[in-house]
Amino acid sequence: MDAMTVLHYLRLALRLARRGYGSTSPNPMVGAVLVKGGTVLGHGWHRRAGQAHAEIEALRDAEKRGHSSRGATLFVTLEPCSTQGRTPPCTEAIIAAGTRRVVIGTLDPNPNHRGRAVRILKRAGIAVDLLETIQAADRKTDVAVRRLIRELKSLNEAFNHWIVHRTPLVTVKAAMTLDGKIATPAGESKWITGDEARAYAMKLRRGSDAILVGINTVLADDPSLTFRSSCARSQTQQHGLRRIILDSMARTPPTAKVVNDSYAGLTTVVVSRRAPARRLAVLAKRVNVIVAPLAKTKTRTAKPGIDLSWLLRRLGSEEVTNLLVEGGEEVNASFLLGGLAHRVAFFYAPKILGGRQSLKAVGGAGVDRAAHVLKLKDLLWRRLGGDQFVLARVNAAPTATKHTG
Repeated sequence: MDAMTVLHYLRLALRLARRGYGSTSPNPMVGAVLVKGGTVLGHGWHRRAGQAHAEIEALRDAEKRGHSSRGATLFVTLEPCSTQGRTPPCTEAIIAAGTRRVVIGTLDPNPNHRGRAVRILKRAGIAVDLLETIQAADRKTDVAVRRLIRELKSLNEAFNHWIVHRTPLVTVKAAMTLDGKIATPAGESKWITGDEARAYAMKLRRGSDAILVGINTVLADDPSLTFRSSCARSQTQQHGLRRIILDSMARTPPTAKVVNDSYAGLTTVVVSRRAPARRLAVLAKRVNVIVAPLAKTKTRTAKPGIDLSWLLRRLGSEEVTNLLVEGGEEVNASFLLGGLAHRVAFFYAPKILGGRQSLKAVGGAGVDRAAHVLKLKDLLWRRLGGDQFVLARVNAAPTATKHTG
C-alpha cells in the first residue's frame, strides 16, 4: 500500500484518537477510519472505558451513513483487541463486517497479546499492514513514517507503561521561577506562572488518573486538587481524577477541602501504621484511607517514610495508569531522586525569587557526586504566554531515597 495513503488516513485516525484524552483510562486512546475507493465510509474513536472501541465506532458510523464495510480498508492507530474484556473482541466484528484490509499504526504493547490480532485477521483472509513495515519511496516520506510511529507510541505512553509494568507512569510537575524556587520562605506561591501555563497544567491533570501531593502541601495551601476548565461545569466528577495525599501520621485536617468537598469520595489519604487511631477513624468516615508499609532506611537515625514503590504497585492494581505528582520539594525529591519518576513537567516563569530559605522545586539530600546526577532526555519545550514549559523523560536515576512525610 502507498506510504502517503497510509500516512494520510492514520494521521486522521490519530486526530480522532486524541479526542479521547482524559476519558479512556485504563484503556488506551484509539482512533479508526474506514475507507473504500478513496472515500471515508465511517470513522470513530474510543470515548470511554466500557464503551465501544474505535473500530466498532467506525463500522457503526459507516452503517449509519448507509455504507457497506465489505471490501473496505480499516485504518486503526492501535492493534485491535482480540480478547473478551468489558466489550467483545474487535477482531470478531472486523471479520464479520467483511473488511478486506486492516492497517495498524502500532502493535499491542501487552507482550501476552502483541501480534495476536494480526494472526487472527490473517487467518480469516484479511490483509494486514503494519506502519513500521511500510516501504517509503523517498527519505522525506521515511522520516514522516518514523515521526508518526513516535507520535502513536507517545499517545498512549502511560497505558503502554502500565500494561507492561502494572504500575502508573509517574510525572513530576512543578511551577517555578528561573532560579528553581516554588514558594517564599512563608510558603507563598500564588501565582508564579501566568494564565496560559496554569491552563496547560489543568490539561495535564485532565490526562491523569490521579494527582498526588504531600501533607505539607495540604496544610500550607488547602488545595482543591480538582480539574478546572473554562467550562461552566466542573469536569472533575466526570473525569474521576483521584486525589492521593501522602500523610504518614494522618495529619490531614477534617476541615480540608479534599476531605469536605463533593469529591471527597475520590480522595485517598495514605498513612502508616504509626498514625494515631483516632485520626484515622475521623478520616475514614469521609475519605478512603490506605495503610501503607514504611520504607526501609539505610541508617538507624533516618526517619522512615511511606514505601512509595509499594504505593505505586497498589495504585497500579487499582487501574491508575497515569500519576501526576504535584508535591512540594520533599515529595518531588522522593520520586525523582528515588528513581520512581518517568517524566518531569516543569513550568518556568521569567522571575527570580532567590533566598536561602525559599522553597525549591526539588529538595531532599541531593546526590553526593556529579556522576549520580539525574539526567533527562527527549526534551520538548513550549512557550505558554510569558512562561516556558518543558516535558522531558527521566533517563537515569541516582540511588533511591524514600519520602518521609
